[in-house]
Amino acid sequence: MPITLASAQKRYLRGLAHELKPVILVGGKGVTDGLLAETTSALAIHELIKVKVAAEDREARDLAIATLAQGVDAALVTRIGNVAVLYRPRDEMPLIALPR
Repeated sequence: MPITLASAQKRYLRGLAHELKPVILVGGKGVTDGLLAETTSALAIHELIKVKVAAEDREARDLAIATLAQGVDAALVTRIGNVAVLYRPRDEMPLIALPR
Protein backbone atom coordinates (compact mmCIF):
# COMPACT_ATOMS: atom_id res chain seq x y z
CA MET A 1 0.00 0.00 0.00
CA PRO A 2 1.57 3.32 -1.04
CA ILE A 3 2.22 5.90 1.62
CA THR A 4 0.31 9.15 1.23
CA LEU A 5 1.55 12.27 2.95
CA ALA A 6 -0.29 15.51 3.62
CA SER A 7 1.35 18.76 2.57
CA ALA A 8 2.19 19.64 6.19
CA GLN A 9 3.86 16.25 6.63
CA LYS A 10 5.89 16.71 3.44
CA ARG A 11 6.97 20.17 4.61
CA TYR A 12 8.06 18.72 7.97
CA LEU A 13 10.02 15.91 6.30
CA ARG A 14 11.68 18.34 3.86
CA GLY A 15 12.91 20.31 6.87
CA LEU A 16 14.35 17.17 8.45
CA ALA A 17 15.98 16.10 5.19
CA HIS A 18 17.66 19.44 4.55
CA GLU A 19 20.84 18.51 6.44
CA LEU A 20 21.03 14.90 5.17
CA LYS A 21 23.62 13.69 2.70
CA PRO A 22 22.65 11.23 -0.07
CA VAL A 23 23.05 7.65 1.11
CA ILE A 24 21.95 5.98 -2.13
CA LEU A 25 23.54 6.75 -5.49
CA VAL A 26 21.78 5.56 -8.66
CA GLY A 27 24.44 5.04 -11.30
CA GLY A 28 24.50 4.27 -14.99
CA LYS A 29 22.95 0.83 -14.58
CA GLY A 30 19.79 2.38 -13.16
CA VAL A 31 17.59 0.72 -10.57
CA THR A 32 18.77 -2.86 -10.03
CA ASP A 33 17.77 -5.54 -7.54
CA GLY A 34 20.89 -4.80 -5.49
CA LEU A 35 20.05 -1.10 -5.38
CA LEU A 36 16.49 -1.89 -4.26
CA ALA A 37 17.89 -4.11 -1.47
CA GLU A 38 20.30 -1.37 -0.31
CA THR A 39 17.55 1.24 -0.39
CA THR A 40 15.23 -1.02 1.61
CA SER A 41 17.98 -1.51 4.18
CA ALA A 42 18.70 2.24 4.39
CA LEU A 43 15.01 3.04 4.85
CA ALA A 44 14.71 0.41 7.58
CA ILE A 45 17.53 2.11 9.47
CA HIS A 46 16.90 5.81 8.79
CA GLU A 47 13.25 6.10 7.58
CA LEU A 48 14.16 9.29 5.69
CA ILE A 49 16.92 9.22 3.07
CA LYS A 50 18.28 11.24 0.19
CA VAL A 51 18.91 9.56 -3.15
CA LYS A 52 21.17 11.01 -5.84
CA VAL A 53 20.53 10.00 -9.45
CA ALA A 54 23.28 10.22 -12.06
CA ALA A 55 21.22 10.38 -15.25
CA GLU A 56 21.67 12.68 -18.21
CA ASP A 57 18.12 13.79 -18.92
CA ARG A 58 15.17 14.72 -16.76
CA GLU A 59 12.92 11.90 -17.99
CA ALA A 60 15.50 9.26 -17.06
CA ARG A 61 15.89 10.78 -13.57
CA ASP A 62 12.12 10.92 -13.08
CA LEU A 63 11.75 7.30 -14.17
CA ALA A 64 14.58 6.10 -11.92
CA ILE A 65 13.19 7.95 -8.89
CA ALA A 66 9.64 6.71 -9.49
CA THR A 67 10.84 3.13 -10.03
CA LEU A 68 12.96 3.23 -6.89
CA ALA A 69 10.18 4.71 -4.72
CA GLN A 70 7.65 2.20 -5.99
CA GLY A 71 10.09 -0.71 -5.69
CA VAL A 72 10.78 -0.07 -2.00
CA ASP A 73 7.21 1.07 -1.18
CA ALA A 74 8.32 4.53 -0.05
CA ALA A 75 6.81 7.98 -0.41
CA LEU A 76 8.56 10.57 -2.53
CA VAL A 77 8.78 13.62 -0.28
CA THR A 78 10.48 15.95 -2.74
CA ARG A 79 12.75 16.01 -5.74
CA ILE A 80 15.12 18.83 -6.61
CA GLY A 81 17.33 18.32 -9.65
CA ASN A 82 19.02 14.95 -9.36
CA VAL A 83 18.35 14.51 -5.62
CA ALA A 84 15.18 12.96 -4.20
CA VAL A 85 14.02 12.41 -0.64
CA LEU A 86 12.25 9.15 0.22
CA TYR A 87 10.34 8.31 3.39
CA ARG A 88 9.06 5.00 4.72
CA PRO A 89 8.18 4.62 8.41
CA ARG A 90 9.38 1.64 10.39
CA ASP A 91 6.84 -0.99 11.35
CA GLU A 92 8.10 -1.07 14.93
CA MET A 93 9.33 1.93 16.92
CA PRO A 94 9.33 4.64 14.22
CA LEU A 95 12.00 7.32 14.61
CA ILE A 96 10.03 10.17 13.05
CA ALA A 97 6.71 11.35 14.47
CA LEU A 98 4.78 13.03 11.69
CA PRO A 99 2.49 15.99 12.39
CA ARG A 100 -1.19 15.44 11.68
